[in-house]
Amino acid sequence: MPDATVIPIGGEDGGRKAASRAAREAGATGPRPRKRAATPSSEPAPDPAFSAEEPIDHDVDGAPGRVDATLAEWLDFLRRRITGEYEIDEFGFDAELTDKVFMAPLRPIYSTWFRTETRGITNVPSEGGALVVANHSGTIAFDAVMTQLALHDHHPAHRNLRMLGADLVFQTPFMGEVARKSGHTLATTPDAERLLSTGEVVGVWPEGFKGIGKPYSERYKLQRFGRGGFVATALRTRTPIVPCAIVGAEEIYPIIGNARTVARLFNLPYFPITPTFPWLGPLGLIPLPSKWIIEFCEPIRTDQFPDGAADDPMIVFNITDQVRETIQQTLYRLLVQRRSVFR
Repeated sequence: MPDATVIPIGGEDGGRKAASRAAREAGATGPRPRKRAATPSSEPAPDPAFSAEEPIDHDVDGAPGRVDATLAEWLDFLRRRITGEYEIDEFGFDAELTDKVFMAPLRPIYSTWFRTETRGITNVPSEGGALVVANHSGTIAFDAVMTQLALHDHHPAHRNLRMLGADLVFQTPFMGEVARKSGHTLATTPDAERLLSTGEVVGVWPEGFKGIGKPYSERYKLQRFGRGGFVATALRTRTPIVPCAIVGAEEIYPIIGNARTVARLFNLPYFPITPTFPWLGPLGLIPLPSKWIIEFCEPIRTDQFPDGAADDPMIVFNITDQVRETIQQTLYRLLVQRRSVFR
C-alpha cells in the first residue's frame, strides 16, 4: 500500500497543482479532466485564502460571536463570585448580582409581558440624591421592581433605585436576603436619610399594604400617604421629590375578596382572592398581561425651604398633599390615554 500523499493547504489552485503532481509521480494514467466552462453566477467567487478547516467566528448576523461573548462574560462573572472579587456596600447592596441575576428574568416581563412604556424618566436627576414617590397596587409588589428596572435599564445614567420596604419583606425567608442584596432597606428615617445624603435615588410607596392590597373596585384611587415622613426626610437632606404614577399594576391580580381569617393565621396584612387565585393553584400566580405606563413627573424642589422646615407640620403637610395630588391627577390622565387594559 503506497504511502499517503500530504496535500499542502495553499488555496484552491495550490491544492489542485499538488494533487496533479502527486498523481503523475505515482504513475497515474487516464484522460485528463476537462475544464468546466465558467457560468455566470450571482454569488461572489470564493475567497482563495479560505480553508474549510479554519474555524468560523460568526455567521452573517454575528450570532455565534455574540453567544461566545455572552458566555465569556458569564464565566468571568462566575469566577468573580467564586473568588470573592465583587463589592457590596454597607447596606448589603450587590450591584453586579442585581444586574446579572435578579433583574434578568424581569426584563422580558417588563418589555414583552407588560409592554411597559416609560415617560419623563429624565425628571430623575442623573446624579445626586432624589426621592421617588409612587402609587402602590397589584397584590404583589411588581410595580416596585418594574420601577427599579426602568431606572436601571432606561435612565441615561442607569441609576439604581434603593427602595424602602416594610418589616414583613425583610422578615420573610429568602425574600429578605434578596431585598438586601438588591439594595433595599427598612423604611426607617435614618436609613433613608443616609442613602439620600450619599447621592442615591430612594424609592418609597407611602400607601403601603393599604395600597397594594386594596380591592379592584377602588383601583387607581390613592390611599392615605401617612404623616408625610418621606417629605420630612427629603427636606432634611434637601433632595428633590419625584412623583411617579404607575398604570397597569392594578389589573395584574384583580382582588375581588380578602380571606381575613387565612391572613391572620399566617400573620399577613391580607390574603387576596382573585379570579385566578387560589382556584388555579400555582397558575393563579401568573400576572395578567396588562399594559403598563410608568411616568416620572416633574421634581418638587426642597432646597428652597428654610432650615428647620422638616419640623414644620404645615410645610410637610402641604408638600405631601402636593405629591399625592400630582400622582392622582397623572393617574387619571394616563387612564384616559390608555386605549384599554391590555393594549
